[in-house]
Amino acid sequence: MPPALAWPNILSSIIYGLLGLVLLLIGYYVYEIITPFSVQEELTTHRNTAVGIVVAAFILGMAIVIAAAIL
Repeated sequence: MPPALAWPNILSSIIYGLLGLVLLLIGYYVYEIITPFSVQEELTTHRNTAVGIVVAAFILGMAIVIAAAIL
């Protein structure tokens, strides 16, 4: 591929990657708001493993949906 054609592809990949990251962070903050407890406090102060597993599953699910929407 000629170098002139590579830059738009690289730029669009960076933009879509940043868009996916922003959407993932927005999803996490919405999850933090709708839960009746502070997820951050449960993870850091109380070291609640169950909450960590649920948050990891939520983030993974959001990432799969966002990646499918972007592709």
